[in-house]
Amino acid sequence: MMYRIVNDFPNELFKATEGPFISLYQPTHRHSPEKNQDVIRFKNLVKEVERLLELKYPKKEISTIMEDFIRLSEDKQFWINTYDGLGILHAEGQTIIYKLSRPVKELVVVGDNFYIKPLIRNFQSADRYHVLGLNRHGFTLFEGNRYGFDEVDLDEDIPNNIRDVLGDEFTSSYITGRYGAAGGPAVFHGSGSRKDEIEKDTEKFFRFVDRVVLENYSKPTQLPLVLVALPEYHTLFRKISHNPYLLEEGVKTNYDILTVDKLKDTFWEVIEPSYLRKTEALIQKFETSRSQHLGSDDIAQIARACVENRIDTVLLEADRLIPGRVNRETGQLEEGESGAEYGDILNDIAEIVISNGGNVVILPKDRMPSTTGAAASYRF
Repeated sequence: MMYRIVNDFPNELFKATEGPFISLYQPTHRHSPEKNQDVIRFKNLVKEVERLLELKYPKKEISTIMEDFIRLSEDKQFWINTYDGLGILHAEGQTIIYKLSRPVKELVVVGDNFYIKPLIRNFQSADRYHVLGLNRHGFTLFEGNRYGFDEVDLDEDIPNNIRDVLGDEFTSSYITGRYGAAGGPAVFHGSGSRKDEIEKDTEKFFRFVDRVVLENYSKPTQLPLVLVALPEYHTLFRKISHNPYLLEEGVKTNYDILTVDKLKDTFWEVIEPSYLRKTEALIQKFETSRSQHLGSDDIAQIARACVENRIDTVLLEADRLIPGRVNRETGQLEEGESGAEYGDILNDIAEIVISNGGNVVILPKDRMPSTTGAAASYRF
């Protein structure tokens, strides 16, 4: 048994059928001194996991279940490299860890299914985006949301610099002179034809970058792409790009010189109009579906539609919790005590819809088209 850091959502572990299902969420920090307290808070949450296991599953081998959590609390290297939050799920002897770029509230849920609403909010596409930092020497891809962004770890077989991409075709060896700093101006000595060769190399490299980003990242995720590059690179890249997810508005500067905080604010200014268009389209889809009797904001009706696999898209209100559960056989609502640890009807709806291949989108309260906490569009 060993924990794994994962990025795919939903994960194969979501198909687990045997409890207990453990869901642990914790805000974390990127920098000291705040991050020094993260592991202490985690150990306190682990104690809560153990308490709930003893309370709800006294016949289970609790010490075996707790092994991964204890091991993680002692993993010093892990706690050095944290983001803004953690989501940890455990079932059937497996533990997966999501390092989140969005703050989450402290929460431990031990029950008959995972609590996944915080993960949905982190991984949904409504406010996520890609950023391509580009110059003629190399490129870096980032993924972020309104709260921040992180560098994407490229597949090992994908080179990220012009020398590795062009190989023997790279013409810099024929130039008498030197390159400037990354993103800065090159210093050329020689004929114009040699400069032309460098421009040809740059175009070849940009075509490679465009193809790699489109096929490996933009198409699978369908996330909007923000280009960060000097103005002259914007012109060339947009001329050769075939990426339909590339936004018209970009950031015309050398991406290497901007701070993370400044970039985050700048990116969201570019992305926010796209986010608002997406959410408006989702709301309009619901309103149209409801007018055709193919949608509802009634929680009981939505729950029944869930188990009948009739939901195409459901919008859920962020931070809203409706105590209780959805009966997976009948779709009936079962009332429960207050608190996620006792069951959350909206979480059950989300989990069922995802397992059936439907779409779940978490929206802020002021963007929701209803006051019930949910709004669903049906397939039929």
